[in-house]
Amino acid sequence: MEDTLRRLGAALPEGLEHFARDLRRNVHSTIGAVARRAELVTREEFEVQSAVLNRTRARLEALEARVAALEASGSSHAPAARTSGEPSSS
Repeated sequence: MEDTLRRLGAALPEGLEHFARDLRRNVHSTIGAVARRAELVTREEFEVQSAVLNRTRARLEALEARVAALEASGSSHAPAARTSGEPSSS
């Protein structure tokens, strides 16, 4: 984008350098405003959230494995899970 603006400014007749600078400034400002409204995040923010997601996913997988191991061990003293359609025994 910056390169395109520079080439556009270079193609303008002499004496219009201030116009090219203003155009570049306005384009940058407009792109910044659009990015803020679109709720874009920086690469750093994306990387942080990606790391949080990866850690959460790993913890979930570990918990799922523990639950599966407990279920496989046939632990009879663990209460059976009720589905929402089953009547309560209380």
